[in-house]
Parts: sequence; structure tokens; C-alpha cells
Amino acid sequence: MKVSATAKLATKLDVRGLTVELPTGAGWIRPVNDVSFSVAEGETLGVVGESGSGKTMLSLALMGLEPPGARRSGEAWLEVRDGARKNLVTAHREDVRALRGRDIAMIFQEPMTALNPVMRVGAQVEEAIRVHEATASPAELRDRALAALKRAAVPESERRFLQYPHQLSGGLRQRVMIAIALAAGPGILIADEPTTALDVTVQKQILELLAELRRELGLSLLFITHDLGLVSQIADRVIVMYAGRIVEEGPTAEVLRGPRHPYTEGLLRAAPRLARGKLTPIPGSVPSLAALPPGCAFSPRCALRVAECDEAMPKLYPVSPVHSARCILVAK
Repeated sequence: MKVSATAKLATKLDVRGLTVELPTGAGWIRPVNDVSFSVAEGETLGVVGESGSGKTMLSLALMGLEPPGARRSGEAWLEVRDGARKNLVTAHREDVRALRGRDIAMIFQEPMTALNPVMRVGAQVEEAIRVHEATASPAELRDRALAALKRAAVPESERRFLQYPHQLSGGLRQRVMIAIALAAGPGILIADEPTTALDVTVQKQILELLAELRRELGLSLLFITHDLGLVSQIADRVIVMYAGRIVEEGPTAEVLRGPRHPYTEGLLRAAPRLARGKLTPIPGSVPSLAALPPGCAFSPRCALRVAECDEAMPKLYPVSPVHSARCILVAK
């Protein structure tokens, strides 16, 4: 069950003007550029966009895992378990490390590379708990790790506990990643393309598991994907990113039913549907962040482009009280 768009819930994560800059041979680039959003308690926020739009860098910046040499600015206020609020952007690295796993956790995109191939599955889940509870006994670690595997719906948990990642299927490895992420009891979970490379049946199982865990644990979920179909199944609200910026945001049903940014419309036209119809790909590709066009970054690929589009970066114009789009046509 999704959270009502009008529900008044506590904010678990409040991001304001988050910018990530990376040094390159062509100068500094901004894969995340002045991004603002919030995630309420028990809510799922979808983050959608093509490869290179900034989705994964956004998640890494929130986890304090951005590449060496990166610069972050803005604010990212996280409500931690004692009710306090911590700014993930300005907090010391040691403080962020203490929050990582305990208050905010992440499921990484590729479970086979994220899991340690030479450690048994159970030991990896235990490690996620031990980092935050160094005094826990071996017996307690084992019991809690097994409980985490069972919570993530890993079948035959005691047998899987002793196995290595290469002995598991892709779907089981993803469930182990979920168990590791939730082992220390975080309040917010970032899922970065959690169903990539999984077949349709397993995708559905993972989505259902995440939805069930959200209900049972009161989790807030940041669900990152390039697939608008998946977003429609799991997310209460959605933000669409392009070239590091949010170009559209609002309740999922409203945005998908009536998109107001040409990029969102293009993503929908390019998405496969059960009903037969011609897929229309978006022409061109995401521009290099080192050579962005003037004005709207999407304008070179946009069929609705007008002269004004190249004059300045549009602001997010309101479509409704809960829906906005970064397109000058919204204001006309």
C-alpha cells in the first residue's frame, strides 16, 4: 500500500540545494546540480532518468561515498533514530560512517560485485551488525544475521548463511544485499537499480519484498531506476533527473498520467507496454556535463524547443500544488 500524497508524516530526509562537483581534465563538472527533495516517513520516492542523469551520484553523495576529490555543497538533513537531525553534507566523515547502515543504508546496483566473493554470506551480514554493535556476542550476531536473512525472504536461511555469493542465484544475492542493508535497522533505505539484470518474475518478487518491508518496518525508500514501469508499481512520488538536475517532480500517478516536461514524455513514449505500439526513442543522448548547452540542457533533443529555451536554465514551474516541471512551456 502506498502512502497518500496528502498524508502528513514526519520527514526522514530533507535535501536542499545538494550539488556534487567532480574534477576533470576539462574543469569541474556537476553530476548533481542544485537538487532538492524530501522523503517522508514510510514513503517511497522514485528517482528516474537515463544513464548519466546523476541518479547514482546522488545516492553516493547521500551515503558519503562520492569519489575522491569530489566537492559537496547544500544540505541533506537526515532524521536519526534518537530524533535528532544530522546534515550529511557537513557532518564529519566519522559521523557519517557511524550513520551509514544504522540510520541510512543502500542496496547497490550489482550484488555480485558488492558482495565479498571470499566471505560466507552469514559473515557478511554479521559484519554489518558488528560495525555498529562491537560488544555483541558471536551467538547474538549469528541469531540477528539469520533473522535478517529470513526477513529478506532468503529461503533455507541457515544453509545460505554458510554459502558463498557465487553459490547463489542473482535473485538470492539481491535478497542477501537487502538483508545486509537492513541488518542494523536503518530508517531510510536507498535502492539503486535493485532489479537490474534480474528476470521479470524475480523483479516482481524483489519489488513485493521491498514494499512488504517498508510496511512492516516503517521504512522510507529512495528507489532509483531508469524504468518508469517499476516506479509506477512502487513509488508514491517521483523525481525525474536529467543532466544532474530535477526536471519534473510530483505524485507518481499524476506525473505519469500527465507529464509536463518533454523529457518525461519522451521516457514514457520509449517505455515498452503490454499493448502493442511503436516505441519512440528520444533522439540524441545525454550531453556531456563538461559541455552543457546554454539554457535548458534537454533543448538539443527536444521537439518542442523554442528560442527561449536557450536563453537561461528554466526554473521548476508549478503544474499543481504538488507537481512541477522545469520547462518554460508550463508557464505559457
